[in-house]
Amino acid sequence: MNARTVAEAVLDPELPVLTLADLGVLRDVREVDGTVVVTITPTYSGCPALAEMRADLRRKLHDAGYEQVEIRTALAPAWTTDWISDDGRRKLEEHGIAPPQHKAGPVTLNLTPPTQRVRCPRCGSARTTELSRFSSTACKALRRCEDCREPFEHVKEI
Repeated sequence: MNARTVAEAVLDPELPVLTLADLGVLRDVREVDGTVVVTITPTYSGCPALAEMRADLRRKLHDAGYEQVEIRTALAPAWTTDWISDDGRRKLEEHGIAPPQHKAGPVTLNLTPPTQRVRCPRCGSARTTELSRFSSTACKALRRCEDCREPFEHVKEI
């Protein structure tokens, strides 16, 4: 298996329904003078899963027979939820996590939380309420559907 195929199959440690490629974190995989060089961009610069991503990539590539592996981190351009693939968005929804909406260009930040319609991944209702701005990870919010009454996570737009 080539190095890119191996790296593209590595799961995200915080959202294991997605690969790093689905999430858009995997930026580049190339071989340079016998070394596999992988470039990743974390979802945010303080992401606690970054060390685990590096270790998983290194381990999977070593297991596939690549002895020399270098993992690089690129912080610019900054990761955005627009980098989540369509397949990744589908996988999130199939697993009960509302995917982020596509945003063209930068997201305006202000002191009041944005009002948005987040559809329930279980029943499709747009009548949902944010219960907590943070969920199991900083990049997700906890919401509840007002129709089916089920709680669900939502990957926040960045």
